Amino acid sequence: MRIIAELPHPDFKVSILNMNQKFIIKIEKGTFEQIYKIPEMDLTDGVNSVFEILDDEFLATVNERFKAMNDDFKATYFRYNY
Repeated sequence: MRIIAELPHPDFKVSILNMNQKFIIKIEKGTFEQIYKIPEMDLTDGVNSVFEILDDEFLATVNERFKAMNDDFKATYFRYNY
């Protein structure tokens, strides 16, 4: 697996990797990460198509999902400790 590109973003780190004829989109924020896999054959313009997929609407949804992940983890951590 190798990193082939990164997308600058103010809220999280976006890395695009390549492995086994798939593009892997890895998005990290703090201790959480989201990973999406897309077969290379599904995209017409290689890594440029991946950048097109990562539009503002999708990244806003990713950010909301990170918030939900954080809330879920805080809740379970609280149940564990109290």
